[in-house]
Amino acid sequence: MNTQIVGLLAETSIHPGAGQSAGIIDLPVAREAATDYPVVPGSSLKGALLGLSREPRPDGKERMLKAERDRIFGQADKAGALLVSDARLLLLPIRSLQSAYKWVTAPHLLERFARDQQRAEQGQPRTSLIPGNGQPALDKYLGTGNGTLFLEERQFEWEGKLPSSLVARLEQLIPGASAHVNTRQRLADQIVILHDDDFAWFARYGLAIQARNVLDPEKKTSANLWYEETIPADALFYAMLAERLENAIEPVKCLFKDRPYLQVGGNETVGMGWFAVTFPGTKEDPV
Repeated sequence: MNTQIVGLLAETSIHPGAGQSAGIIDLPVAREAATDYPVVPGSSLKGALLGLSREPRPDGKERMLKAERDRIFGQADKAGALLVSDARLLLLPIRSLQSAYKWVTAPHLLERFARDQQRAEQGQPRTSLIPGNGQPALDKYLGTGNGTLFLEERQFEWEGKLPSSLVARLEQLIPGASAHVNTRQRLADQIVILHDDDFAWFARYGLAIQARNVLDPEKKTSANLWYEETIPADALFYAMLAERLENAIEPVKCLFKDRPYLQVGGNETVGMGWFAVTFPGTKEDPV
């Protein structure tokens, strides 16, 4: 089965809604049931790709003909040729006292990414991103520097350097176009690997909560106040595309030739949900 990994770098805040309330948060983000990691459901991602396929190109031509769109994405009574996975979190921006933020990850996320890479490359051997057991101790970190690191209100002590191959493997998920050159260059200095349990704490409690309001048009008083959870800009996700039938991935990649961006999730009208999209292994980034 032909497969393709897709890199998704958040350019704005992201709100993949969970569809139900959780405590004081009226609109939480979708999360994996077992890990509580934020996730973009595959159904949302596939719907966003379908929506993009219906948009015209700048020259007015259709991005994808209806017959081709129905073949790839399917119809109500017929499955399509394209399989779309959930978009999994890989790097989560966390506020730091030493810099604007650090890109935080954990051995479990890197292990899953290495396994998915192997599956996407049809079983070609892939070395682990974390040598040995690779698990920093609790309240310790792997990264640049050799001192104390403050993330939000928590303190971590340096335990070692990043694995040598990590940055090269992750930068493939960030577009190589000129607008993202500096983003790739920052990876080595800003990536931090925490213990799985420490990362889980930030994944659960480190996302932004935004208050939104509807005002009475006459009295200008609150008519409806609610709280939304969002994933921050610069979060890095990846997803996998696979072909149920032949020639389903290449037409999807062609959707991004003139504009490598995709809007996914809620709150599009207030500017949320924009990802920069890249396809690792492609000779040219979609621009």
